[in-house]
Amino acid sequence: MSVREKFDYELSSAQDQLILISKMAVEALSKSVRALMAHDVDAALEVIEDDIEINQLEEEINDQVILMIAKQSPVATDLRRLIVTIKVASDMERVGDYAVNIAKETIRIGKEELLPQIRQIEQMHDLAVAMLHQVIDAFVEEDVLKAKEIAELDDQVDGLYGDVIRKLMHAGGEDPEKLSQITQLAFVSRYMERSADHATNIAEQLFYLVKGRHYDLNS
Repeated sequence: MSVREKFDYELSSAQDQLILISKMAVEALSKSVRALMAHDVDAALEVIEDDIEINQLEEEINDQVILMIAKQSPVATDLRRLIVTIKVASDMERVGDYAVNIAKETIRIGKEELLPQIRQIEQMHDLAVAMLHQVIDAFVEEDVLKAKEIAELDDQVDGLYGDVIRKLMHAGGEDPEKLSQITQLAFVSRYMERSADHATNIAEQLFYLVKGRHYDLNS
């Protein structure tokens, strides 16, 4: 195997790991929201426990890429691809962290009946997950047009987030006894909004990979 063939093999392996951590993080996010909707504390605990695997996988990707940079001294597109791999893995690890945070809020809420605003939070989840799936596909296909659509979906998530927060604040004024859950749902909606932001970050990294320059898709 030539030096170039070995590099391509290791790069392909890193890309496979990146796709794996992406799928694991998105599934964790969905599982955490399903647990919240179903008051399923056991499922929430599983999300927290499984996050160890996501964290370990990110470390493995980082170590693998750093070793490739050290051994091969790549330039141009190869170097961009390795740098982007590390950044995307970090974004996905953060999505996994948000899943853990939502799981913790689920445990705090327990069996308490959820406020009506949970429906909009569920909408935020559906959009954020759609964004993450689409950006993963775009990354694999190096499809910048598909990645550009992510920013438009992010605007929808931001709009829902603002509306949820306003309604939760109003609900707090009407029913102070619900303040604990209102606070917890406000955090959950924030975690969903941030997950969508990470999808946009990944889309921007794809533009950098393909075009060789940075783009702000939210401008």
